[in-house]
Amino acid sequence: MRNMLTLALIVLFTVCGLTRSAQAGDRPNIVFAFADDWGYPHAGVYGDDIVKTPAFDRVAREGVLFANAFVDVPSCTPSRGAVLSGQQFYRLRQAANLWSTMPSDIPLYTDLLSDAGYHVGFSRKGWSPGKLEPGGRKINPAGKPYRTFEQFLNKRTKGQPFCYWWGSHEPHRPYKPGSGRAAGIDVDRIKPYPCMPNVPAVREDIADYYGEVQQFDDQVAALIAQLEKIGELDNTIIVVSGDHGMPFPRCKSNLYDTGMHVPLAIRWGAKIKPGRQVTDFVNLADLAPTFLDAAGVKIPQVMTARSLMPVLTAPGNGRIDAARDHVIFGRERHCVAQEAPQTGGYPARAVRNDDYLYIRNFDPDRWPAGTPHYDKAQRGTAWFGDCDNGPSKFYMWAHRNDPDVKPLYDLCFAQRPAEELYDLKKDPDQHHNVAADPAYAAVRKQLADQLMTYLRQTDDPRVVGGGEKLDKYPYYGGTPSWPGDQAFEKY
Repeated sequence: MRNMLTLALIVLFTVCGLTRSAQAGDRPNIVFAFADDWGYPHAGVYGDDIVKTPAFDRVAREGVLFANAFVDVPSCTPSRGAVLSGQQFYRLRQAANLWSTMPSDIPLYTDLLSDAGYHVGFSRKGWSPGKLEPGGRKINPAGKPYRTFEQFLNKRTKGQPFCYWWGSHEPHRPYKPGSGRAAGIDVDRIKPYPCMPNVPAVREDIADYYGEVQQFDDQVAALIAQLEKIGELDNTIIVVSGDHGMPFPRCKSNLYDTGMHVPLAIRWGAKIKPGRQVTDFVNLADLAPTFLDAAGVKIPQVMTARSLMPVLTAPGNGRIDAARDHVIFGRERHCVAQEAPQTGGYPARAVRNDDYLYIRNFDPDRWPAGTPHYDKAQRGTAWFGDCDNGPSKFYMWAHRNDPDVKPLYDLCFAQRPAEELYDLKKDPDQHHNVAADPAYAAVRKQLADQLMTYLRQTDDPRVVGGGEKLDKYPYYGGTPSWPGDQAFEKY
């Protein structure tokens, strides 16, 4: 009798442990392909007819394509931390910054899925860059490292569901000059974002970036082929996206669309109706509760993000969830790039909807791309440290006083006011700040109140107190520095 009671309890606890899936075997696999510095709209399915992305386009065609996907922060480490934790980056303490650590007491979807019986791992770039030991972790937050997807699959138990993170290093700098042209990119047809000069040096730089986007797409194709080979394609949620915008001036580490807006497509066999395009606003932090939801694992209350399952499984196109009409994001320290001895970053938060982008810069005396000052005699001096070194940055510096470049240079590198507001219908490139225009006073106040209310509700230390800690956490990496006068000679 006692044995029968024990057996009954075991069965009961097992059933209750799965919130949505009746059997563990029903749980889907998860493959997350995450590009490094890949921004919107650089994929064929979004209308970019220069770069070739057949694998991403296939995922979109056989699943759901998102028009309004944004990262939580335009910086590698905290962006990846937000995805893993399902929380706003500013709640992650040290992990709110680049080159930081991930505290071990923060629940991550990878740990929760591992505890639920999933085989979890990653290849190439997982949660990075940073150090594990100060946060009390022994393995990367993305899981155990594997050299290849095939090696990862070979280590799982037969029939075990798996969660795999493919972290491409592409299209992160540095680029091999001329590699884009060699990859077949039509350089002469490239049109840079309007915040950058439309000159040969910049177009060639973008072509090299495009070439690496195509390399990433080839990697996605290989992942899909491996899933087909093992017969697991339709039981696998495939997610393809990037951790923030391209590594160019006014893009990466900025809160404009050029830094925040990213491609996103999700495929899940027969579970998701193919060929759908939705306009719901998505923060990539939403992926953590989505994965847990799909796997039947309880979503921790501490997660501020929302599962995308209702959007993914609903029919139709356009705006599926009326509540997903905006997204909130921000940034803290990217590199240590302010005037010495300042070790903080550029604290800012923003709210973006269909019509407007509102940005609150908490310390406008700081430099949004890092200090423009340098010391030729001191190697390693930070110089626009929040903007990756490369031809586009070098060209803009070399021509910063030219009449046609100076306005663009200022857009990218000059100091900014405490508040920014952009009317996206009239100014989709977000170049003309109307925050001080009386005609927009009501809109500015409404968006500012919406943003601050949310930040208070989610315990943002910049609002509720303790924000100075974000400036003082250790920084474990390097910073783009003055490259020497010779770097500008060709421009």
